[in-house]
Amino acid sequence: MTVVPRILIVDDDPSILEVLDARLTASDFSVVRAQDAATAIQILKEQPIDLLISDIKMPRKSGMELFAQIQKTLPDLPVIFLTAYGTIPDAVDAIRQGAVDYVSKPFDGRMLIRKIKDTLAAQNRTTEKKCPTSFEGDYYWGNSRVMKSLYSMVQKVANTQVNVLIFGESGVGKECIARYIHQNSSRQDQPYMVVDCGSTPAGILESELFGHRKGAFTNAVKDKKGLIQAADQGTLFLDEIGNISQDMQCRLLRFLEDGKIRQVGSVTDEIIDCRVIAATNADLMADIEAGNFRQDLYYRLKGITLTIPPLRERAEDISVLSHFFVDRYTKAHGIEPTRIADTAMKVLTEHPWPGNIRELKNMLEAGTILCQDHTIQPWDLQIENIRQSATLVSDAHQEFSIEESEKSTIIRALKKTKGVQKHAADLLNISKRAIHYKVKKYNIQPSEYK
Repeated sequence: MTVVPRILIVDDDPSILEVLDARLTASDFSVVRAQDAATAIQILKEQPIDLLISDIKMPRKSGMELFAQIQKTLPDLPVIFLTAYGTIPDAVDAIRQGAVDYVSKPFDGRMLIRKIKDTLAAQNRTTEKKCPTSFEGDYYWGNSRVMKSLYSMVQKVANTQVNVLIFGESGVGKECIARYIHQNSSRQDQPYMVVDCGSTPAGILESELFGHRKGAFTNAVKDKKGLIQAADQGTLFLDEIGNISQDMQCRLLRFLEDGKIRQVGSVTDEIIDCRVIAATNADLMADIEAGNFRQDLYYRLKGITLTIPPLRERAEDISVLSHFFVDRYTKAHGIEPTRIADTAMKVLTEHPWPGNIRELKNMLEAGTILCQDHTIQPWDLQIENIRQSATLVSDAHQEFSIEESEKSTIIRALKKTKGVQKHAADLLNISKRAIHYKVKKYNIQPSEYK
């Protein structure tokens, strides 16, 4: 799929906007309009923009003032100025400060398009040089187009102070991205605090976030610092933000609006300076329409939005990810180097991955432990529809039935766990009821493996 560059044009003259829009649209660019700097700033907060074209002389806030603000929040965004003869010195000064170029009014449309294409091409080359070809820490960005685009966005966002809202299915690595943003920001040497809003009970979450004073409630035997206070000067990561209660939404909104917190049981406010990164796998717009999530809180959290694609949309990255995880698990468990059979890799690349990278990691860890001859075969992957994948097994292995492979896998798991069925079930990522059924079905005696 071709990604169409998105260009934001800013000018207080509607006729200029109309001409620019027509010219850029005819050249296959996606165009977003703004008639003043304030509108442009709001647009930049709400959606990714690849290039900005702005007039220098505008009422209320000039193009130079807009540029100064962009330099703080999106320093890598290329900016081209439109300038009348009298403001050329300002445009030259802007180039010294980091703007890409300027075009004098009345402008030559073909020359403007050429400048835009050259600028975007140079930007892409820079991004490709920056884009990692291997793992950074615990996260693999990959070579797929969607992940390169995400990496470019993260690089632009990381070293700013704007809040970030991360969308993505469960298991795609939202927390990894949040940690990466913190580690590549100006706050990297300051605290990074994680709050799991999905698993923390509502009654406890308030105290966890805001802290409490001694005697504020039963069992509050001493003062407790909240995680927001602990994140002062650093970054606060709110995971599964869509799960917080209406009361907590109100308290969090107040903090985001004025940067102050009040501990439970306290009568004084404290000013806190922390960047907030939130993440969710929920459809917050649907929750807003249903009345379950505050719209004003949504827009406070949504400084910049990042969407992490599911693994099924970046299948070209599965092979590298798989080999990386297998290598990691062989070292962690003291196992000799293990390979992935071609038939197993075919299963991996064709699987829909509802659990995304988390599911891939768990599946490969079990496969690394349970495989024979240090080669992971399709039946070692514990995929529920493995019978449908059996036709992928090479002719050399056709004499083995799926039932025999399943029985062998269960026996290896029982050997590994010394006959403890519960632990074997955890290792195989199946329920206790399922392993009891399998043990009975294949007449396996777990006591033989203690």
